Amino acid sequence: MLPAIFGLSGPVLTAHERAFFREADPAGYILFGRNVVDHAQLRALTDDLRNLHGRERLLIAIDQEGGRVARMKPPVWGPYPPQGVFDRLYDLAPASAIEAARANAEALGLDLSEAGITVDCLPLLDVRQPGADDVIGDRALGTEPLRVAALGRAVLDGLARAGVMGVVKHIPGHGRATTDSHKRLPTVTASVDELEIDLAPFRTLAHAKIAMTAHVRFIAWDDTVPATLSSRIIADVVRGSIGFGGLLLSDDLDMEALTGTIPERAARAVAAGCDLALNCWGRMDDMMGMAAALPALTELGAQRLADALEATDIAPLDAEARRAALCYKRDALLALGA
Repeated sequence: MLPAIFGLSGPVLTAHERAFFREADPAGYILFGRNVVDHAQLRALTDDLRNLHGRERLLIAIDQEGGRVARMKPPVWGPYPPQGVFDRLYDLAPASAIEAARANAEALGLDLSEAGITVDCLPLLDVRQPGADDVIGDRALGTEPLRVAALGRAVLDGLARAGVMGVVKHIPGHGRATTDSHKRLPTVTASVDELEIDLAPFRTLAHAKIAMTAHVRFIAWDDTVPATLSSRIIADVVRGSIGFGGLLLSDDLDMEALTGTIPERAARAVAAGCDLALNCWGRMDDMMGMAAALPALTELGAQRLADALEATDIAPLDAEARRAALCYKRDALLALGA
């Protein structure tokens, strides 16, 4: 198996993609708006991917956070609020905020599991800091580590109730970045002691099955490369200080925080300690280059992948009443803070 997650070019597999994916055998896939049309099309696409590999539990991921980050959109799928609304409710009623976040995540997870999607790149455990770039902004669960961890746990629990595995991101923390890592490499100059704030939510939820790295350079830990490409940060901070033992994904390798070709970036991320290299855009030349550049998935990586997918489940296409009840509960709780 190839230690890679690939994107797709459109709403159905092309003949070229089908042949390449069958031969390359990537660990999984990630979907974007270009891959999404309606319920029947999306379920057919994910079924096709499972059948292609003969794996009932296949890593099929999506960024479905709510708010400005949503690949499955109205009117076909319901709207979901940005995660920051739960932070605001927490100011008034912490228990209600936690329950609202859990209900929202379960409802959102039902959309995904009905579509055959097994992994959602949520929750963000980035502790938002003053002066940071708005790339995180209202996607964050707060500015205080214990609150971020409590709400993040609720999101993971809600997704799990729907048969979907969450991804904690962006480990070891993107909340201080003053530039958008999609556009350039952020550099964080905080001290080791100051960075304890950033690490705290990830430590609390170190039992999570999947995490995604930050394309952020931390001068205190490694002043040469971003966390995604740093064997020192992955070994000493992610696996060591945080204690995360699950499946580690790189963030998207196409982001401008990184340099070099996509295959070079992928090879460096895996060499640094990422279990899987994530490439989102479905460009065949890049994916073929990655297949040539990457070694096989390690035995430990394969076990982490299997553990992450063990509890995933594909929901029947009749969960509307359950989802409506969850959204009603969420909205009633959020109204407390209105």
